Amino acid sequence: MSTSDSISRVALKKITPDVSAAMGALHGAAVSAAQDAKVEPEILELIRIRASQINGCAFCLDMHTKDARAKGETEQRIYALNAWRETPFFHERERAALALTEAVTLVHGGHVPDAVYAEAAEVFDENQIAALIWAATVINAYNRIAIATRMVPGGYQPAQK
Repeated sequence: MSTSDSISRVALKKITPDVSAAMGALHGAAVSAAQDAKVEPEILELIRIRASQINGCAFCLDMHTKDARAKGETEQRIYALNAWRETPFFHERERAALALTEAVTLVHGGHVPDAVYAEAAEVFDENQIAALIWAATVINAYNRIAIATRMVPGGYQPAQK
């Protein structure tokens, strides 16, 4: 069970193991779809980090920045991700994926604009766009779970190769 200063929070995995397993299966299916569509793994980590930044999910930021570094991502790009539009560090496909991720994450602020979708469609095929949307959707769901249950960051370590 995760705790905060004021109240203990429910341990979802313990209380609802079937739902937790289903969420894990959704994550696995989204990763498989991205692999099948040949979406670069680096882009998936950027999606996870950027959505987690927007949502303010400390647990997921800790996890996915560690995973990204373990996969070779540079500190410079991770530090600049919050201001990716103002840097030269991200290529066209990454920029399109980040814009789409932001639109999906902030869907309440104007849906996913046609211009953002069109930008993604210029550099990704339909299977890849579908995989990007699933990746953004899954991390947004995980952000909400981690935030709602106040999962504590710091203990996660990436799998060793």
